[in-house]
This record gives sequence, structure tokens and C-alpha cells, in this order.
Amino acid sequence: MEFNFEELNAEEIVEQIHSLFEAKKYSQLKEILVEINPTDTAVILEEFPNEQKIILFRLLPKEEAAEVFVELDNDVQEQLIASFSDTELKEVIDELYLDDTVDIIEEMPATIVKRILRNTDSETRASINTLLKYPEDSAGSIMTPEFVDLKKDNTVEDAFKRIRRTGVDKETIYTCYVTDKSRHLIGVTTVKELLLHEYDDKIEDFMETNTIYVNTHDDKEVAAQLFDKYNFLALPVVDMENRLVGIITVDDAIDVLQEENTEDIHKMNAMVRTSEKPYLKIGVFETWKSRVPWLMLLMVGATFTGMIITAFEDKLSALIILTSFIPMLMDTGGNSGGQASVTIIRALSLNEVDFKDIFKVLWKEIRVGIVCGLSLAAVNFVKILVVDKWLLGTEGITLTVNLVISLTLFIEVIFAKMVGCTLPIIAKKMRLDPAVMSSPFITTIVDAISLLVYFGLSSAILHI
Repeated sequence: MEFNFEELNAEEIVEQIHSLFEAKKYSQLKEILVEINPTDTAVILEEFPNEQKIILFRLLPKEEAAEVFVELDNDVQEQLIASFSDTELKEVIDELYLDDTVDIIEEMPATIVKRILRNTDSETRASINTLLKYPEDSAGSIMTPEFVDLKKDNTVEDAFKRIRRTGVDKETIYTCYVTDKSRHLIGVTTVKELLLHEYDDKIEDFMETNTIYVNTHDDKEVAAQLFDKYNFLALPVVDMENRLVGIITVDDAIDVLQEENTEDIHKMNAMVRTSEKPYLKIGVFETWKSRVPWLMLLMVGATFTGMIITAFEDKLSALIILTSFIPMLMDTGGNSGGQASVTIIRALSLNEVDFKDIFKVLWKEIRVGIVCGLSLAAVNFVKILVVDKWLLGTEGITLTVNLVISLTLFIEVIFAKMVGCTLPIIAKKMRLDPAVMSSPFITTIVDAISLLVYFGLSSAILHI
């Protein structure tokens, strides 16, 4: 049976594999699985029951199996390991890069971790234990000690010989690092540079000595951002004595940025991230646990706005029409503050602004608030006259009431921009995550300010 994978979608491929599996045509199945990208194979395996999943995985060649194994979800990896013999487990682990092995170990139960370590050689086990000792958020925790290192007095011919001899087990061979006898990082070169020079040229004559690197204890997010800034494929990691101990590759940097962005999205929407699992695999109780703490905090915070409304209850009863515009004012204030906070949180994450820029940021957002506030107030003034007063015939709307509402809108937008831009910067200065000072939190503060301004202007202008 012939398969044109370019013309088949994922569902059709799964159906074809199902039919071949039922027919026990395992040789054809193996040919198909080998032709599919390992990442896609991992997705396809998710569609099969555990027993079939294990059989399909065992059809893969060793190298292909290891690549697929890394892409599988943690629970599927755990199921496969439980079904492996020690020999099978060792074959898979031996084909994995060390950083991938460490990632798997960190997510597995203690019993499986013991099995994995028991089936590795002493040298690999020592390297794994070293990587596990680094703090979870550090560059050392995501690096791999598998890299190509050269000496400055090597010739290009020597370099190619070393790459051919040692490169097969390295995660990347394109970028090569130059070290001295004590493993201190002194330069970097690439295979491209080697190809463009004569065989008898020495590495020290053309290597780049202004090397950008990170320390093992630097934040892994900072390390990942360097990939975006400098378009790196790999980044060297040194210890406290500037000795090269590992590299971070671009695939790990992408994982870090994705993880950090997901975490920020959770915080900006008032949730605590409690799991690395995909949404559909997170249980109801776990989802509840991630959302309810912030909801409770924000609920308590909202009681302050209720207290403000209660305090001005007599004034509201004197002019009921004022009550109908409270939701619009609060929503507009919260949205305005949210816009500013998201913009500044993004700028902070990209190191575009710092605490020293707080007054520049504040002055800019005040001017933005004035322009936005004037635009919204003008449109709102016309809208209340045309829609609420003339078309809907709402009672109690006068030019003075309209002025109070529109003026409140103008002032609250300015205040909302000020609050939204300053709180994330202050949070970062206090070594807190700026994402905490995001839309839900800022909205609660701005709501209270909006009500105070509204009732203050109502009392002063309408004399109620």
C-alpha cells in the first residue's frame, strides 16, 4: 500500500495506522512511522490506547524512538518506562541528550527516577546529578554538557578531525567553543568559519574573542532572551571561575520563553500556574486550585468599591440616573489601566524600560491619558445627549449631569494610565513579578479611584 504523506492530514494518517495495526502489518507500519517527523509521531501516538502505543513505539528504530520519546507528554513517558525492560530503557536513555534526560527525571516519580539512574553509566549519572543540583530557574538547569570544544593552537584540519571524532554525541556541532588547558572560555568559532579557511590556519587567527556567555546561576529567562537579541543557535554557560561547563541550545531557549510567557499570561489573568500539563489533561480540582486564590483576593478587594458606593448611597438616591453610568465608568477605567500595564510589562520583559525610567514612562502615559480621555469624554458627551437623552428619552439627564459623567471619564482615564504604568515598574523594583500587577489587580484599584472621582465631582458640581 502506497502513502503520500504530503496529501494526508493527521487524522487520515492515524486512520491508516489503525487499519495497518488491526491487520498486523507491522513492517509497513514501521516504514510509515520512520517517514514521519518525530514531533508528529509523538502527537499520533497520543491517539492510541496504551497497549497499542507501546507496540507502535517499539517499532521505531533506536534514534527515532529517543527523539519521539522526548516529545511525548510526561504521563505517556511514564507509561512507556513502566512497560520497558531494563535493556529497552537503557537503549532509549543512551540515545537522549543529557539535558533531555534531566528534564524527564525532574517530572518522574522517585521509583522511575531510580530505574533511569540505575540504567545509566557512572559518568552519565554524575553529569545528571550535577545538572539536577542547579536551581530550577537557573541557566545551569537547562544547559547540556555535550558540546564541541577546541584549542586556540588547533589548525582547521585538527578541528575537523575533532568534530568528526566527538560530534556524533553532541547536541550541536555548528558552534564550537575555544578553551584553554583549564577549560576557561577564550573564544568561539563556527563550522562556517572553519570551511572558509585553509586547513593549516590556526583557530586563534580567526576565532571571535568577544564571547557572550551566561553564568550557571543566571536566570534562565535572561539566557533565553539573549537568543532573541543575538540570533544565537547556542549559548555558552560558564561557572564562577569562567570555565566552560555547558551550552544552552535554541530549542531549550524556546521552551523557556514559552514557559515564561504562559506563566505571565496566567498571572495577568489572576491565576496561579500549578501544572505543566496541557489544558485538557488538567483536572477540575487542579484548575480550581489555580484560579480560586486570586478570585478570593479580588473579591475581597471589590468590597472596597462596595463600601464607597454605600458611603455615597444618599447622594445616589437623590439622583438615581448617576447609578446607571457606574458600570461604564468602571469598565473604561479598568480597560485603560490594563492597556498601560500590559504595555509596560512587555517592555520590562524585553528590558526596554527600567526603574530609572519611571518618570519618563509616567509623563508619557499622562499625555496618552489626556488625549485618550479627551477623545472618550467628547464621544461620551455626544452619545449621552443623542442616544440616552433624545433617542431613549432617559429621565434625569441634563447638561450638568452629562458634564459630570464625561469629566469623570476624562480624569479616571488619566489616573488609570498612571496606575497601570507605575505599578509593574515598582513591582519589579521590589523583586516581584511585574505580571502580578496586571489587569485584574489594577482594575480593582482603578474602580475605587473612579468611584471617588465620580462621587466627588457629583457633590461639587451637582450639589447633592
